[in-house]
Formats: sequence, structure tokens, C-alpha cells
Amino acid sequence: NSSDLSPSFILASIPGLEAAQSWMAIPLCSAYILAVTGNGAVLLVVRTEPSLHAPMYFFLCMLAAIDLALATATVPRILSFYWFDSREIGFGACLLQMFLIHTLSAIESTVLLAMAVDRYVAICHPLRHAAILTNAATAKIGLLAMARGVLFFLPLPLLLLPLPFCGSRVLSHSFCLHQDVMNLACANTTPSVVYGLTAILLVMGLDAVLICLSYILILKAVLRLAAWRERLKVFSTCIAHICVVLAFYVPLIGLSVVHRFGKDLAPLVHIIMGNIYILVPAVLNPIIYGVRTKQIQRRIL
Repeated sequence: NSSDLSPSFILASIPGLEAAQSWMAIPLCSAYILAVTGNGAVLLVVRTEPSLHAPMYFFLCMLAAIDLALATATVPRILSFYWFDSREIGFGACLLQMFLIHTLSAIESTVLLAMAVDRYVAICHPLRHAAILTNAATAKIGLLAMARGVLFFLPLPLLLLPLPFCGSRVLSHSFCLHQDVMNLACANTTPSVVYGLTAILLVMGLDAVLICLSYILILKAVLRLAAWRERLKVFSTCIAHICVVLAFYVPLIGLSVVHRFGKDLAPLVHIIMGNIYILVPAVLNPIIYGVRTKQIQRRIL
């Protein structure tokens, strides 16, 4: 129980099902393979098809790359735990994984906002769309999204670095999250709590509000159209993006609610919510765009 400035942490196992974890890892591994295959296919299709070299598809490539990175930063480590009982993760490795998870999530949130703006400009200002969202502007948005994620979430591991850890080292998930690690510190964590909440509100919270605002403006523009068939045709171009936004924000909100108010919930709930948060967007995004986008669907086939 002595204090240790560089501890190792113990990844959470499924209570009462430790013996069956190797079998339970099979659907997790299958989902990871599906995520890698689907997102890899999207990247390959957009890269090899010149007609898809447009801002909308470049944003889709960014999403695919982020989902691949996020899944790869977590799932192989979880599988090594489930299959080889490698429960212990070093302090530095845990902080790095935590930084990657939060930073990549912030980048994905920014890209989703940029895609919402792209839909707004395409529907409300179609004549100016090509001039506003050029390929160069898309590349700058991607770099800005990366810089924003790194700058906002780099302080999280730095705030945890000097804290002493004592007592329990068992995490609530099979990977490292900021709040989870922070709760194990035996010191004042107020600066870390305040900064973590502020960063999430200023990135994911602000992005969610702006995405909703963009769709309110899109809805107003669509309702001005005379024919219902025309309205449905225009709004159908947004369906895939709306589904992707929901696939990202619903698990994020669910995980945040479980962390804030679910201390009395069974550990299994925390583990399931964490795995859903990591894998659901990575698995669903290429499926959604593969089904909704005829060019990608045709090229994959």
C-alpha cells in the first residue's frame, strides 16, 4: 500500500467470468478485424478512385484513419489481457494510451463538426461550396483538428504525472481513461478534475452544440423547398453523417454518465460501455457510408 510515483495499474477483468474471458475475446477480436477491414477499404477506395478526391470523402478518410488508430491503440492490448492474462499495464504506457484515446476522440469530434459545416454549405450555399471547401482548406481543417486535440488533451497526462498512487491500482475498464486513473490517486486531484471537464466541454460539448446548430439551419433551408420529394432528396444527403454523429456521441455520453453517476453499477457495465465507446464508431462508420454512398459501394463491389 505504499505510495509509488511510477506505479503499474491492473486492467479490469469481468467479475465471475475470468475463466471465460478467452472466449469472450473472440467477438471483440472479430469486431476489431471488421473495423480494420472496413476502414482500410474506405481509405483504399478513396485513394484509388480520382472521382472521390473531394472534401466530403477526404473527411471520411480522416474519420477512417482516426477510428483505425483509436481501435489499434486499445483493442490489441485488451486482447493480450483476455488471451494471455496480461493484466498489468505500466504507468507510462497507461498515460500514453489515455492521451491517445482522448486526443483521437477530440480530433474525431472536430472532423464531424467540419463534415456538418460541409453539409451546411453544400445545401444552403451550393454555388459557393466549391470555392469555400477546397482540397487545400480540407487539409488545413485536418491539421487544425489534430492540433486542437493535442493542445487540449496533452495536459491530462501531465497533470497526472506528479501524483502519488497508493491503495488499489485496479482500473474500471480494460484500458486507461483519464477519470479512471485520476480516481486512483491519493492526492488532491481538483486541478485535473477541473481541466478534464473544461477540455471535454470546450471540445466535444462545443462541437455537439455547433453540429446541432448547423442541422437546424439545414432543416430551415430544406423546409423552404416546395416539394416534399425535393426536401427528402436534399435531406437524405445528410442521413449518413447524422448516423455517424450518433454513433460517436451516444457511446461518449453513455460512458460519461456511467463514470459520473454509475459508481454503484456492476463492473460489467463499465467494461461493456468502454468497449462500445471504442469499437462502435470504428465498426459502424464504414458500414454506414458504404451503404449510403453509391460511389464507395460500387467501388468496393
